[in-house]
Amino acid sequence: MTYLVYILFTVVLTVALIIISYLLSQAQTDSEKISPYECGFEPLGDARQKFDVSFYLIAILFIIFDLEVVFVLPFASVIHSVNFLGFWVTIIFLIILTIGFVYEFISGAITDAPKGELK
Repeated sequence: MTYLVYILFTVVLTVALIIISYLLSQAQTDSEKISPYECGFEPLGDARQKFDVSFYLIAILFIIFDLEVVFVLPFASVIHSVNFLGFWVTIIFLIILTIGFVYEFISGAITDAPKGELK
């Protein structure tokens, strides 16, 4: 019975919020709202135009450090119950990650970030 009340409440709340947002929203469109969004800069030329390689490099670096957060966050939440081996495995992981970050910084991969122009 409790699950039924919870599911019913969730459905009613969802429908109510959708109806309220529809009734209170202002449907005013302008050229900026309906224009395609292109990575923070004005759309230029054809969609098949070549991008600078640094766009892809920054995307790959973002994925690497985003995955690092996925691995470190669970460790941070259970650090009080991790044994000695688990602690040092995580420290070694962070050391390797830091070495990679320093290498990226020294090689100029981070400082040569894209400026928003297409080539």
